[in-house]
Amino acid sequence: MTRTAIIAALPGELKNIVRGWRHERRNGVDLWHHRDDNLYVAACAGAGQAAATRAFAAVEQDAPIDLVFSVGWVGALKPSLATGSAHNVGGVIDASTGERFRCDAGAGELWLVTSPVVAGAEEKQRLAETYAASLVDMEAAAVARLAQMRGIPFYSIKGISDGFHDKLPDFNPFIASNGRFRIARFTLYALLHPGYWPALVRMGENSKRASLGIAASLADFLR
Repeated sequence: MTRTAIIAALPGELKNIVRGWRHERRNGVDLWHHRDDNLYVAACAGAGQAAATRAFAAVEQDAPIDLVFSVGWVGALKPSLATGSAHNVGGVIDASTGERFRCDAGAGELWLVTSPVVAGAEEKQRLAETYAASLVDMEAAAVARLAQMRGIPFYSIKGISDGFHDKLPDFNPFIASNGRFRIARFTLYALLHPGYWPALVRMGENSKRASLGIAASLADFLR
């Protein structure tokens, strides 16, 4: 029996995967459990590598992990990549250390770079030029590193919530030190800045489509 871990940053990234699964919250980590012929545990603890590490540890606390996925929303680093689309990642780069982690056999070709901050338009341009990557997130490198340390097969399926040229607010001031998104504070900020409303609506729709695509790709992969 295989025990598969599915690590994300936010519950919204997992909701189309974990519908009907048993939920619990443990030490600031949301966990969902499901069992059929195999065991599945999904976890999220917030944005950033430290939060992803806590989520991984919470899953590992109960039993060893046999297979791990990093899933969730990403920004596009190429104008040609469609928002709302989901992709099997071929490898992950840690922008903080320069480390590169290849996903296991059967993964895709696109490379993902993990940034310590939410990348805006200028940072996306810099990351694209520096790393020749296609996608950017904040968590996958931590999950890849932990999988490599344990000799666990690692895969990543990511969905594009924002395009290369999208002009969005700076989300970084609204991420707490523990990786949690300060939704009430951001909502107030957004209400006071109507110029961002169309872009935020588009991002919301993109995120919904991306979540569905992630769930479908994961289900296909596991079958």
